[in-house]
Amino acid sequence: MNKNEIALLGEQVEILMAERTNLLKVVGAAAIYIAHSDPETMSSAAMNAADELSEVLNTLSEETLQDALNLVRSL
Repeated sequence: MNKNEIALLGEQVEILMAERTNLLKVVGAAAIYIAHSDPETMSSAAMNAADELSEVLNTLSEETLQDALNLVRSL
């Protein structure tokens, strides 16, 4: 690998890390939203969407979800 390729690879890694941070913010905010939602006051469509979101969030590793929550809580 030459210097230009290494520099380009470094830039791409930085872009991916920034994107990961943004995605973690979304995940953390979604998890907090679900945790504070009251099923008694939700419409059936909102409840279905919350269930789907909850299922997706539950597929994440505990470490990833904790990273996401920590990131959102630090804002």
